[in-house]
Amino acid sequence: MGGSQYDDDWVLPSADITLVLVGKLGYGKSATGNSILGREAFVSEYSHASVTNTCQMGSTTLKDGRTINVIDTPGLFDMSISPDDAGKEIVKCMNMAKDGIHAVLMVFSATSRFSREDASTVETIKVFFGEKIVDHMILVFTYGDLVGESKLRNMLNNAPEYLQNIVELCQNRVVIFDNVTNDRMRQAQQLDKLLDVVDSVCANNGGKPFSDQMFTRIKEVHDREKEVHTMGYSDEQISELKKEIHRTRDEQLAHITSMVEEKLNCTVEKLQEQLMEEQNARLQAEKVAYEARMKSEEEINKLKESLRKAQLENEEFRRLAAERKCAIL
Repeated sequence: MGGSQYDDDWVLPSADITLVLVGKLGYGKSATGNSILGREAFVSEYSHASVTNTCQMGSTTLKDGRTINVIDTPGLFDMSISPDDAGKEIVKCMNMAKDGIHAVLMVFSATSRFSREDASTVETIKVFFGEKIVDHMILVFTYGDLVGESKLRNMLNNAPEYLQNIVELCQNRVVIFDNVTNDRMRQAQQLDKLLDVVDSVCANNGGKPFSDQMFTRIKEVHDREKEVHTMGYSDEQISELKKEIHRTRDEQLAHITSMVEEKLNCTVEKLQEQLMEEQNARLQAEKVAYEARMKSEEEINKLKESLRKAQLENEEFRRLAAERKCAIL
């Protein structure tokens, strides 16, 4: 259907596993998606071409026969794009993962310093989707060719408190990925390790993907399309019904997009309030520490002055004692 701001590909692959990649530009998010799929499905920055600026999906069949969908996203949750654009992309992502998300792969670079901005990305996703999304999060550190697993573990053990908190939040679900290796065995091993963690996430959640009210509404839209093909209508009737459903779909998705944008704005405001509270608490702590230091320095100066006076008095006493001794002699 022409003119729609959403995907015209109404029939999406039915997946046993749906993974969503989230991460900042330059962290190797798209390259990780390609490693998982085993082919160049997504444009990675290594290609020196335009990188991902909209949600894309690739699918593959695993050795055990399961289908896996991998959704690559632009920098949705680092707030580098406007809430309007972010809202459309988030709805597009949910539209692709209509049956829910089995795991969210939070992609970070093992060679870059983990910043508070990175921590806020995780916090934003938590606030936006709710606390239950944490049960589906896996931390993936790229550039495994430069940083080995043991070195990464050592880095995490000595990481800032906010990174250690995130690792703990994800129940130590951490995977390292080498996206440049041509070693087939290495590629297979790291994929197997990731899938083991994904399977544990699925098991911990009773095999159910993450879903919320917005996912439910999107799934209802897709289910209406399926019903058309099972009701015994003629081709002409199906064509007319599909046009009506497509029109309704766009209206519903536009409404969901508005909901997402509103929720994004609320999320940003809430995080800004939290940031302000943290800054005020830090400033208050610094003020208390400064006052304590100044008070301590004042007390030290008083002690020094008392000691100086005592030394002067002692010297004066010795001088007087020496003069008396001379007078007696």
